[in-house]
Amino acid sequence: MKPRNRLLVLAIAAGIALTACDRAPSPGAEGQQARTGGERQADGEETADQFIARVNDEIMAMYPEITTPQWLSSTYINDDTQLLSAKANERYLAQLNRWIEESRRFEGQQMSPETARAIQLLRLGTSMPAPSDPAQLAELTRIASRMEGMYGAGEYCTGEGNARQCRQLGELEDVLRDNRDYDAQLDAWRGWHTISQPMREDYARFVELVNAGADELGFADAGEMWRSSYDMSPAELSAETDRLWNQVRPLYEQLHCYAGTRLDARYGGERGHVDGGLLPAHLMGNMWQQDWSNLWDMLAPYPGAGSLDITGALESRYQQIHAGRIAQYSGERSPAALADLEQEAKDASARQMTRRAEDFYTSLGMPKLPDSYWQNTQFIKPRDRDVVCHASAWDIDMKGDVRTKMCIKPNEEEFTTIYHELGHVYYYLAYNDKPPLFQTGAHDGFHEAIGDTIVLAMTPKYLESIDLMDAQQQTDEALINAQMRMALSKVAFLPFGLMIDRWRWGVFDGSITPDNYNQSWWDLKAKYQGVAPVDARGEEFFDPGAKYHVPGNTPYTRYFLAHILQFQFYKSLCDAAGFDGPLHECSFYGNKAAGGKLQAMLAHGASQPWQDTLAELTGEGKMDASAVLEYFAPLQEWLREQNEGRTCGWSAPPAPARG
Repeated sequence: MKPRNRLLVLAIAAGIALTACDRAPSPGAEGQQARTGGERQADGEETADQFIARVNDEIMAMYPEITTPQWLSSTYINDDTQLLSAKANERYLAQLNRWIEESRRFEGQQMSPETARAIQLLRLGTSMPAPSDPAQLAELTRIASRMEGMYGAGEYCTGEGNARQCRQLGELEDVLRDNRDYDAQLDAWRGWHTISQPMREDYARFVELVNAGADELGFADAGEMWRSSYDMSPAELSAETDRLWNQVRPLYEQLHCYAGTRLDARYGGERGHVDGGLLPAHLMGNMWQQDWSNLWDMLAPYPGAGSLDITGALESRYQQIHAGRIAQYSGERSPAALADLEQEAKDASARQMTRRAEDFYTSLGMPKLPDSYWQNTQFIKPRDRDVVCHASAWDIDMKGDVRTKMCIKPNEEEFTTIYHELGHVYYYLAYNDKPPLFQTGAHDGFHEAIGDTIVLAMTPKYLESIDLMDAQQQTDEALINAQMRMALSKVAFLPFGLMIDRWRWGVFDGSITPDNYNQSWWDLKAKYQGVAPVDARGEEFFDPGAKYHVPGNTPYTRYFLAHILQFQFYKSLCDAAGFDGPLHECSFYGNKAAGGKLQAMLAHGASQPWQDTLAELTGEGKMDASAVLEYFAPLQEWLREQNEGRTCGWSAPPAPARG
């Protein structure tokens, strides 16, 4: 499963990291400390508690004015909507700076713990800290909107005149997924990476501006500010991610070795590897090498042992819907009419897939999605305009107007993405009764983990129960196939989840400068993922910008943490459901006890430290990857046997030539 990114609401304000507790603290509830912050001061000035209550009210009032233009700029990409989005974010960030400045007068004062937490969250309330200077603030928001627009409208064009052909990301990804021709894949991969070249200058200026904003807030740089959002120090967060990575790295290295052997067999040693044992970036079935599921035709351990492909069933359902639309149509079957019917069928198929995902959540005791969700969501790619197809979930007003934005196709990847995105949506709905400053995840990794926890419970037996898979014969070969299928998305992703922010932290602190943006990017991809381009990528390129979360300014460590947490959550929910057996066989579909525990965790939002929220669900307030290893234990042992006698591991190549 990929990180879908899953933008929490704003690509720029990135979820606004906002939330607070159910009601204003009651004077006396926390003794003298609460009374000091909660009662009006003798001079008539606003107290800390009153300040936070006012800020929460103001956030709630202005929030739709921020999210609606952002929604429009993602679903109707043009210069006008980008301008509206930029100006809305400019207003929000200017107001955020004012709130933060006002909060400084309470420094050193006693106040209730709830208010103290809310002020800290307010200070960390954006991934894009803005300078207070109005001209710089306006420049920052314009750059941010422009970069996101470049990404959303990006296309790779070849040929001239009537032979000119332009392809956007989805079509180029189709090549990497389905076409095994070496050169066709390389052309598609190179083509998409041309769309980010114009972003380089904008991004360098963007970094200067957000660093200036972070400095005004008292941080060394924007990266330090990002790392301060985890109820631990920035240094502790860096050490924690290193610890978790070291737990799972041996499993990834075994998977990397196995994949390299299969690529060599398919393309030959010279093409199946890059010098140093690195895997070729364009051959991994994914534009960013973060998910290897599309290589199933080459990496399946036991072809034919257990049918795990649900894409065929989803496509068949779509074809039935399409055929039904055509059969019912009595008008002239012009090309335009047939195109409309095809679009209607795509929409109906996407809604059917989403209803199925909703059913999993409601089976746990959660409510049905509101009618407004079905009215306002972007389910498929429109024919008449550019949109950002990158899947995301949205909370428009912090009180129930929830949506998702996708361009759904009838395949396995899109199907599981829907389950993931609805995890965000149900998180929104669970904490929508909190004040705005606590309306976010316990930390951002929690938000990303919820939907993928559900995906782990989409076992073959579950898929069989919803008629997407035939009954499976339980054999050792079928088990290894199922585990490999999951590992190609979950395990393959782990190092990618680390390296993006490792790159950005270096960019923000100045250790990576604009004249080595691209080299440093590929150095980190080689170090963590063991992948590389087959030819030099000089500084005339800006390959980081070809990944949405860089121009979209979405912190990425959340996705790495989510890929650890989802297994912790999954194990705990399986325990709550009374499951007794190998962890990978557990599905808690339909279990209200598991659903109750999950709902209780979601309802906390960010009203308490994440360690406390995690402990309530799992029994321990520490992130741990042991559940990952427990889940994949059969596969890890099998991989060791397969790789025995082979030379595994990789080393970084010489630094690429400078452009």
